[in-house]
Amino acid sequence: MKKNVIRKSYYGLVSAAAIVGFLSALLGFTLKRVTEYFETALFAHIKEWPWLFLVVLSVGITLIYFIRTYLFRGKRNKGIVEIFHTLDHRKDELPWYKIPSHYVNGFLTVVFGGSTGIEVSTVVATAAIGASAHRRKGIANRYKTELIGAGVAAGITALFGSPVAGFLFAVEVISRKINKTIGLSYGVAVLIAWGFVHLVDGERLFDFRVAQWKMTAVPFMIVLSGLAGLLAVYFTKSVIYIKKRFASIRNNVIRVNVGAVLVGIAVFFLPGIYGDSYHAIYEFMVPGLITHHPWGFVITLWCFIMIKPIAASLTLGAGGDGGVFAPSLVTGAVLGILVAVLSNYFFRTDLIVLNFALIGAGAMLSAAIHAPLTALFLTCAMAEGGYQLFIPVCIGVFVSKAIAKYLCNYTVYTYQREQKRLLIDVNG
Repeated sequence: MKKNVIRKSYYGLVSAAAIVGFLSALLGFTLKRVTEYFETALFAHIKEWPWLFLVVLSVGITLIYFIRTYLFRGKRNKGIVEIFHTLDHRKDELPWYKIPSHYVNGFLTVVFGGSTGIEVSTVVATAAIGASAHRRKGIANRYKTELIGAGVAAGITALFGSPVAGFLFAVEVISRKINKTIGLSYGVAVLIAWGFVHLVDGERLFDFRVAQWKMTAVPFMIVLSGLAGLLAVYFTKSVIYIKKRFASIRNNVIRVNVGAVLVGIAVFFLPGIYGDSYHAIYEFMVPGLITHHPWGFVITLWCFIMIKPIAASLTLGAGGDGGVFAPSLVTGAVLGILVAVLSNYFFRTDLIVLNFALIGAGAMLSAAIHAPLTALFLTCAMAEGGYQLFIPVCIGVFVSKAIAKYLCNYTVYTYQREQKRLLIDVNG
């Protein structure tokens, strides 16, 4: 009898995880594609009248404010912190309206130039799908952590096409533990999501191909990893400080427009900062750019690295929806490009720029969200042949995490708490 009950319980969990995995993959895929399409189209039109960069984000965040006020009755999104509260307190639940709320707000933020990404919006929305399944009457209703994490794992899988990264993100960041039922539910969800993505969308995040890497480049990789750890601390401090300052602004109109206009000014001078900035990687990877405009190119890269975290912080402080996932990946990639081109130009090395862009992206993400295994496998999945860089990226993600922890000059507990605060999307 007891075995039958356990068997039925597992069947219920598997069924629920499969449904959550499919719905979360559908949500992540559609949000990614719709946002990508409209962001590209609007950015192309606005570039013809650059002064519009100064006002377009105000439009997007104002729309978010009115939608939040009148459609969702003033209930604010607080990002990943809501997931933590739900998992840590039995009576706390993620309401169903978090699904459309984060979907719409994440879309509007990025499309109208908010310098963040849809990743955190996707994470919370898919967690809400899992929470809704958990509340359904049935044999799987006891598996709260399992189903919320299954939704998140499937959402990340849909965004980046990596079931391993999706699984590890849910373990490292969401549940922070693993057992038999967690492994089963997350595994089912990511397999369903990976199958869905494989059928409808086989594209990788970056349309590049990794060919090889050289042992002589390892010292430069270690230097890059240390710089990524330092940059992640700068990013962390920027988000926390700017959020705190904006929270003290009582007037919603002033808060929205000050943040939006400041981001618009940054985009006016550095268009690559617009939206999630993935498009900037392609622009900076143009062959021969460093040769034709060496100092101008280096200065542009340096300005991007310094300003992108500030622009992301301002977007979030002004009321945009999102987080630091995309900004960390992009800023780290640009840092990797800068290290490679400077080394090649001044030290006559022969570093492969693409490799350093990927290592920088993974190292920065690892230090920013305190999830080195997620960063490792996600980075290797971002470009064709990326797993050839498994060892260099592995060095990068662990070195950067260690450097960031050391530079924070806090106890391990305080450092991890700051990472949670950094992950929160940051409307709250």
